[in-house]
Amino acid sequence: MIGAGISSPFQKFTVGSLVAALVATGGCQVAPSKTVTGAGTGAAAGAVVGGVAGSASGNTSQGVLTGVAAGAIIGGIIGLTQEMKERKEQDRLAHERAYQQDLAKKRAEEARAKAVSEEELAVAQGFRISELELSEAQKKVDGAAARLAKLREERNAALSKKKSLDDAQEKLLTTEAEIARLEEELSRLRQESNPSTNPEPPAKPHFPPNTPK
Repeated sequence: MIGAGISSPFQKFTVGSLVAALVATGGCQVAPSKTVTGAGTGAAAGAVVGGVAGSASGNTSQGVLTGVAAGAIIGGIIGLTQEMKERKEQDRLAHERAYQQDLAKKRAEEARAKAVSEEELAVAQGFRISELELSEAQKKVDGAAARLAKLREERNAALSKKKSLDDAQEKLLTTEAEIARLEEELSRLRQESNPSTNPEPPAKPHFPPNTPK
């Protein structure tokens, strides 16, 4: 059994050294690794369990040392496994970032190469264009622009005529309605002023024939 041939003073010194090391590790500002943390936690738990087991058998120090050793090994293995998983995930993320950066760089280079290629193609096509061809194209552009301006002018003129006609008709209807109202009012006032006069039927409002729009 582990610790069977170790004297009691040496066992006490070893236990004290392990506890001091764990305390020093826990108080350090630099974060310990998962392996060290797991070993320390396992050693502390093993010391408690080993002390209880050793107390039952009458050899507390030997139980503590045995528990510390076993707990440190088990805790170290668990911490090492967690640390390896975290490092593996960090490596995967680092590779993913590097891949994305390389992909973005390649796409930027392809875009620049495509722009240069298109510009060179445009330059080559420009060398093949004659002054006569360029002049004819410009004449066509000017003719199309003049035709477009004329069509817009015709359209605006038609809209202006329609608006003017609508305004005139609306004004005529308003005027005729006011005439009819005044004629009726004056006729009523005349009858009230001359009661013996035979009442005349109110004049019908005169509306001009509908003007075609």
